[in-house]
Amino acid sequence: MKVLLKDDVKNIGKMGQIVEVADGYARNYLVPKGLAIEANTKNIKSMEHQKRIIQDNAKKIKVSAQDLLNKISTITLVIKAKAGEEGKLFGSVTTMDIAELLQNEGIEIDKKKISLDEPIKRLGSYSVNVKIHPEISTQVNIQVVEE
Repeated sequence: MKVLLKDDVKNIGKMGQIVEVADGYARNYLVPKGLAIEANTKNIKSMEHQKRIIQDNAKKIKVSAQDLLNKISTITLVIKAKAGEEGKLFGSVTTMDIAELLQNEGIEIDKKKISLDEPIKRLGSYSVNVKIHPEISTQVNIQVVEE
């Protein structure tokens, strides 16, 4: 049976592909789970239209991510923290702290998209990677100063 995949299916194919699968596999698994529909002309035209809509939305999201990249790359975040001898912090600066500072600047970034190998535990300047979009990432400059 020929089916049109509505989602990526491991070992079968990617979304939008027309693939030949066993009748029972299509009837009992792919179609009931919403992973595929029968490959007739109506469904194929409908899927092509949905693909165009998705591609247009993806372009808009990428453009907004590019604008956000320009905004983030110019910012230097200043974090005030209590420090002891030799510039060691009492505590540490984490991705949650960085996300909070970005939010104060009007930039909404999830803390999971901020890449920090280990928490910052000393005073100084740091460059932290922020993944804005699957294809777009940037560095945000962080200055940790004594309170």
